[in-house]
Amino acid sequence: MPAARFVVHGRVQGVGFRWFVWKAADRLGLRGRAQNLPDGSVEVLAEGSDQALRELELALGRGPAMAQVARVEKYDVPHDVALPKRFEIN
Repeated sequence: MPAARFVVHGRVQGVGFRWFVWKAADRLGLRGRAQNLPDGSVEVLAEGSDQALRELELALGRGPAMAQVARVEKYDVPHDVALPKRFEIN
């Protein structure tokens, strides 16, 4: 199953961004995790259908109302990264 790593930059911590991601991922049937990074960005690892990952990427670009997303970077996920069986917030 396809997987992707997204790093979201901008005003994305302290604005409910990870909860926003959790809701979107749950709606799209994705598994993975979202976590704050020390540099102020949010990392999202997600696995699911190509269509669901595309929709998640669009949602990450919008973010919740209080967020100000500057950019979303997308990377491949190495095969040795273990993802949880559902979507989690760390």
